[in-house]
Amino acid sequence: MKNIVFVAHCILNTASKVDMYTQNEIDREEALRKQFVRKSLENSIQLIQLPCPEFTLYGCRRWGHVSNQFDNVFFRNHCKVILAPLIDQLKEYLSDPERFQVLGFVGIDGSPSCGVDYTCYGEWFGSFEGRENLDQTLKTASLGKGSGVMMSVLKQMLNDAGLDNLPVTALFADEPQKCLNLLD
Repeated sequence: MKNIVFVAHCILNTASKVDMYTQNEIDREEALRKQFVRKSLENSIQLIQLPCPEFTLYGCRRWGHVSNQFDNVFFRNHCKVILAPLIDQLKEYLSDPERFQVLGFVGIDGSPSCGVDYTCYGEWFGSFEGRENLDQTLKTASLGKGSGVMMSVLKQMLNDAGLDNLPVTALFADEPQKCLNLLD
């Protein structure tokens, strides 16, 4: 039997990320990412890469965003469009339980799109150029409880398809066992 995990795009492709963290945070997340991928390979777990809605909308030269900016009908619809083929793949694997077992989904906590339990919030909007009190605006960014927009859409799509029994967990350096337990 083949075990399968669907993973956030940047777990397999960090080139798609916007770097907005301290070097210490980047190093901790990178170490956990490598540990997760290594354990997946050692356990012969197949990894299916979810699309990155930020990259597919804004490309590699985008600014960092917060989930408040993405929580709109347009971004949610984009997420539905790019997730639909993955939901079909999921259904196909689940239709053959003798050959495949889907273990769940892994997001990236802190992401405005792929956060599972934590996402980033802030009062960011408009142009930063020439803005008075830009430092005040930037200081509104914070990590808080909640799902990123794409993970929220994914959970709803799983629920609508009657597949909400599948675990959705996150890669999060402060709680490394969350995602690693999925691979046991």
